[in-house]
Amino acid sequence: MRLWPRSLAGRTALVLAVSLAVVQTAGLGIHAFDRIDLLRIAQTRDIGVQLMSQYRSITLTPPDQREAVLEEQSQRDGVTAKLQNAPPSDDLPPTQQPLRRQIVVSMGLIGVPPARRQREVVMLGGPADERIVMGMRLPEGQWLNMSVPMPPPRFWSSGSFLAAFALMSITSGLLMVWAMRRLTAPVATLARAAEALGRDVNAPPLPEDGPTEIATAAAAFNTMAERIRRFVQDRTFMLTAIGHDLRTPITRLKLRAEFIEDDEIRRKMLLDLDELAAMVGATLAFGRDVTTDEAVTSVDLAELNRTILDEAGDARPGEADQISYTGPDHLPVMGRPVALKRALTNLIMNALNYGHSAHVTLQPPSGGMVALLVEDNGPGIPETELDRVFQPFQRIEESRNNETGGMGLGLPIARNILRAHGGDVTLTNRRTGGARATVTLPV
Repeated sequence: MRLWPRSLAGRTALVLAVSLAVVQTAGLGIHAFDRIDLLRIAQTRDIGVQLMSQYRSITLTPPDQREAVLEEQSQRDGVTAKLQNAPPSDDLPPTQQPLRRQIVVSMGLIGVPPARRQREVVMLGGPADERIVMGMRLPEGQWLNMSVPMPPPRFWSSGSFLAAFALMSITSGLLMVWAMRRLTAPVATLARAAEALGRDVNAPPLPEDGPTEIATAAAAFNTMAERIRRFVQDRTFMLTAIGHDLRTPITRLKLRAEFIEDDEIRRKMLLDLDELAAMVGATLAFGRDVTTDEAVTSVDLAELNRTILDEAGDARPGEADQISYTGPDHLPVMGRPVALKRALTNLIMNALNYGHSAHVTLQPPSGGMVALLVEDNGPGIPETELDRVFQPFQRIEESRNNETGGMGLGLPIARNILRAHGGDVTLTNRRTGGARATVTLPV
């Protein structure tokens, strides 16, 4: 299973490559056996023709010149011929009948009657012996005995066959991999689009081109994304509209509260109205951040963090010595400057509000991502609350006091912004005490 690829293109290419190898092996096997049969037929034909040609040449030569003719024609291509008084008596077994019939039929090409050939021809050996010995009786009573090599046929005769076959296989394999990558590329595009939609509901739509199936899937995905986008926008607009409309009655209630004669009741009512106004303001900010269409530009993440920390130190001079930055002097990333500043400000101010310290560490890029750590020295966060605090209006500190925290929208806003940039933020507890917010962003 280790050799089984994980990608669809790899699996399809591997299956096609194995199938091609099996088909080519079977085709080569069939070709090789057919070649052997053809070569064997050609070999027996040449042997029969060669024997009869030699026989006719000797019979047409005067007896006193036959030895000279045999000596001149012998030792050609390993063939030996002798005139003897008896048929060949080699230690070879008799030639098998099918091969003998083939040679006898080939001898008929010269024109000797078959009956005579069968009576006056002796054959020994065959392919298993890699040679065949034949004797044919001359009219004068002597025997023309010949020894002819009969090597086993080769599957292929070209020395470059294996190289050509390997080149063909490699080329076809590369073409299959290329074709599979091209055919499955829309699937990878669809997966990336789904991931981008999970990070940013306003991600651009997929192009609806290519094969019919891919175009149909892209159109269905775009329709789904548009419905999700419309659903989120409707809910966000409704939330911000309600928050916006609440500001006017809150203002009227504040004015009317000023006419309450009881100082204690007036003070409590104004505090409640201030808290309600803060909740409305946070709701409007949350809706504004979700629907922002700020342009993406190059942002120096290191400089942005130092600026936020300097502003936090100016706003909290008593905690300035608990604010620090560690990391490179410059680290550019692509993002929306105002949105990124708001997200990092929320995380840093969250550390200052609950941990009374903020130590920012910007790590060098690794694997196309950059990590930023925001740590504090506070009491930390219960393990069961590490993920719940990212839900809107969820706080660990339940007093709703603006001095000890906000409305529970800082972390959700930060996560939405960072995920819209292709990154994320997670919370963990430090072993030495305090919480750590880990921000990841693509470089």
